[in-house]
Amino acid sequence: MDDDVTEVTAGLVCAHHHLYSSLARGMPPPPKVPANFLEILENVWWRLDTALDLEMIEWSAKLGALDALEAGTTAIIDHHESPRAIEGSLSVIADSVNEVGVRINTAYGITDRHGTDGAAQGLAENDRYLTELAASSSASQLGLRAGMVGVHAAFTCSDDSLAAAADLAARHGVGVHIHVAEGPDDVGAEERIRDLTCDNWLLVHGVHLPTDHGLHGTIVHNPRSNMNNSVGYADPARFSNRVVLGTDGIGADMLSEFQLSYVKQRDHDVSATPDAAWSWMASGWELFPGALTDSVTWSYPVIEPWHVAFTPTIRAIDVDINGEPALRDGVATRVDADEIRAKAAEQAVRLHRALES
Repeated sequence: MDDDVTEVTAGLVCAHHHLYSSLARGMPPPPKVPANFLEILENVWWRLDTALDLEMIEWSAKLGALDALEAGTTAIIDHHESPRAIEGSLSVIADSVNEVGVRINTAYGITDRHGTDGAAQGLAENDRYLTELAASSSASQLGLRAGMVGVHAAFTCSDDSLAAAADLAARHGVGVHIHVAEGPDDVGAEERIRDLTCDNWLLVHGVHLPTDHGLHGTIVHNPRSNMNNSVGYADPARFSNRVVLGTDGIGADMLSEFQLSYVKQRDHDVSATPDAAWSWMASGWELFPGALTDSVTWSYPVIEPWHVAFTPTIRAIDVDINGEPALRDGVATRVDADEIRAKAAEQAVRLHRALES
């Protein structure tokens, strides 16, 4: 390929994903049309995560990782929930994503929605996975997998569960990955978690956070998801915290998420330029520095904010992860992409039938 029509960058980072949502595309409509964000959770996502089993989780993770790879995203920070298939779920996700070649940091989002026993099982899965990481393995040493302690959101957890998650994270030397003030039902979350937060926490969404919230950690901005759920604009430029970009489960195309992030900021503030949104995307490397050693060859010759913001057709051509090829001429090298899509489609049918019943 002619070098003058391509540019090479480091791999991109998706700072907040729900890989289990890869099978949601084409899912049957909810039993009632949601009228607000809580009803979207109750009638869509909480029904879906309850229907998951380990086989569905495996193929959804492989499909999500393949989508990420083809978009030049080489590192994913995942937030998982599957209340009927908790034990072992994080290892299934990590193994599946690494098989595609992509780096993964995953956590189980604990919640009291299924009682204190459900929250305890979620904590146990985080503990099991983080202990496994510490005891092993070449993958963690190479930066191919990592973990955090997940929390769904303060409004679905007791104070005891929030404190237990913070304590477990501190014992493992990792942060907590938690949705914060995404919708109106979680307004005031900052008051409940302020004294628990640390600089290594991931605070996802922050739409309804006050500007002077006083929380430690990184804000993860998910503009496409926020618009899709009609929860409002987070206006992340107002925060003093570091800001990064995630997708909240709607793929892992970070150039596309950057473009939308800029357009949404510009819609809010006519003086905004692409530079702020670009800095949010680039800050993902601070969370997953291994991606800086990866390389992505793009189909467009200038990968910088003022070009990319107005060029919606840029594709990843070649990707190397950890020094090894993972994509060549747009085709995955370590797995059979057609097989992954076929097997994921089979699991999607199983999932959608479970939702219909």
